[in-house]
Amino acid sequence: MSKPRVGIIVGSNRRESINRRLAKALAKLAADELDFGWIGIDTLPMYNQDLEADRPDAVRRFTADVARYPALLFVTPEHNRSVPAVLKNAIDWGSKPTERNVWRGKVAAITGTSFGAIGTAVGQQHLRQILAILGVLVMGGEAYISFRPDPVDDDGNFLDDSKRAFCKAYMDQFAALVTKLA
Repeated sequence: MSKPRVGIIVGSNRRESINRRLAKALAKLAADELDFGWIGIDTLPMYNQDLEADRPDAVRRFTADVARYPALLFVTPEHNRSVPAVLKNAIDWGSKPTERNVWRGKVAAITGTSFGAIGTAVGQQHLRQILAILGVLVMGGEAYISFRPDPVDDDGNFLDDSKRAFCKAYMDQFAALVTKLA
């Protein structure tokens, strides 16, 4: 029996993104249950309705990538108490036009990390609201990860046992939901 496919979307285009490191570590934790693939958002042009008639190649690739996965894992930083512009831009491209909304019917989990005490709590709540209106079933529960001290190395290995255990439980919950619904 094949494993359910999950697309990972990192809400950061920063080369040394700590959220990309966390995403890599989360994928390792659930690799036995889920088949992960990466969905890039860094090459998308800014959303412009004028481009709808002849969508740029990067947009067509992105929406086709999202459409391939029944489930999504969003791992994102928080910018000014919201989602980063690069992630919001990707969401907008995927939601337009309404009849071609690639988000509708997906199962998703949201997490993220920052150096602050509450991780990316407010940005995650905002993302949850956005995805819900687009028809995404977002897993309940919260995973706000503080990146102090470095809980994950560059290879996606957890260095902090308590954060590893917490993230493993979160990913087990996500795997159970995806297996049931996706």
